[in-house]
Amino acid sequence: MINGNTQRPIRVLQFGEGNFLRAFVDWIIDIANEKGIVNTGVAIVKPRTGNSVIIDTLSKQDYNYHVCLEGIENGEPKQESRLITCVEDAFTPADIEKYEKYILSPDLRFVVSNTTEAGIRYSKDNVKDLIPITFPGKVTSLLWRRFKYFNGDSSKGLFFIPCELIEDNGTTLREYVIRHAQEAALGEDFIKWIDNSCVFVDTLVDRIVSGAPSDPEEIKTRLGNDDNAIVMCELYHFWAIGGNEADRLRKELPLDAAGLNVRFMPSIKDFRDRKVRILNGSHTGMVAMSLLAGCETVRDAFANEEINSFISSMVNEEVLPVIDGDQEELKSFANGILERFLNPYIRHMLKSIALNSLSKWETRNYPTVRDYYRKFGKLPQRELFTLAALLALYGPNSGFAPEDSKEAVNFIHTRWDDTDYEATVKAIISGSEIFENDFEAEVPGLIKAVAKHLGRIRKEGVRDALQECEKIYSNS
Repeated sequence: MINGNTQRPIRVLQFGEGNFLRAFVDWIIDIANEKGIVNTGVAIVKPRTGNSVIIDTLSKQDYNYHVCLEGIENGEPKQESRLITCVEDAFTPADIEKYEKYILSPDLRFVVSNTTEAGIRYSKDNVKDLIPITFPGKVTSLLWRRFKYFNGDSSKGLFFIPCELIEDNGTTLREYVIRHAQEAALGEDFIKWIDNSCVFVDTLVDRIVSGAPSDPEEIKTRLGNDDNAIVMCELYHFWAIGGNEADRLRKELPLDAAGLNVRFMPSIKDFRDRKVRILNGSHTGMVAMSLLAGCETVRDAFANEEINSFISSMVNEEVLPVIDGDQEELKSFANGILERFLNPYIRHMLKSIALNSLSKWETRNYPTVRDYYRKFGKLPQRELFTLAALLALYGPNSGFAPEDSKEAVNFIHTRWDDTDYEATVKAIISGSEIFENDFEAEVPGLIKAVAKHLGRIRKEGVRDALQECEKIYSNS
């Protein structure tokens, strides 16, 4: 039976009920609570409207659940588990009374989020609503109501700790909040309050979280507990928190003092470039081709010699050369990531990684494409192949139902033309709001190259297309 709640003051509002935040942020807070470094409860709110199976499950378990860690440490297999007790509440935006109670609570101090890369984007929103549509809109509304409720009290500002894997996540979120405030004419006093009383830090998170166990009954038996919200993940964890005011957050939330792999620093750029472009870029790069090749898990994909070789070559020949730093050190880092992908205990489903892949590719892989072209004056064909595979996966009759924006998926299907792949790619890349960057303007020839890869994938299958892509390099 699940048990363990301690009724701590709820100082953290968490936008996101997904596996990652529960196996990373809540796990870290739980350890810091146990060691007496902090004393804080967490209230989880679903970022979007609609029901949530996990929130319903957590509510039946007094919001407690287990995180199970598995991997290799010092050459030996290791398994450990932890009952997470820091979550005190979890609800959906439909519970307006509860949401308003928390955003206006004098105890609230920190806001954590993981709304995926698609979450921190700007689009017009009615920020005077209690719960606007977009995440930056929600944050603007939250702060506006808090500002008015506490009459601009400087001590009632909040710390924002976004975990979305976009560059300068906190800085960007703050920029969009200020923009919303200006466009809604919320006043200079409010904007000054945000500037002086609120802190937005940039972060980088790193842990492979595979989600629910493949054999839940076996894990329940091992735990001796009927937990239906178990999260499986690797042993490794790393959290970089940076920005001009990172030290200000550290004074109130000194998670590094709990012996955790949390680092506060002036800038996270170097760490971010390494991790996002290598680890997350590899994940996003291989997911579409692996699903098209019939793989189910990350381990399946990297056990496939063709895919493994392709991604390894992509990282070594296209990604690493455009990252600043010692190349040997970067290669060592990349090799360590491959070992993490091959963790025999982690069953990381490709379908779960494929969530919101369009925005993920733009955030994780496109910067490498752009920087490679700028540095070498030619196209990184393997990275472009990953985009072609992604479009093939999202295209009609792929046998895959993407979990992404319905508008984006519908747009792709309505613009699809199997008789003219160049027109298809151009319409998707340049003729829609799916991507924020103008790929072709920054990387001339991108559309034509992606179209060629796409045509091969659709006509010959992903395996033959992979081989054709490799021939481009062998003949160059």
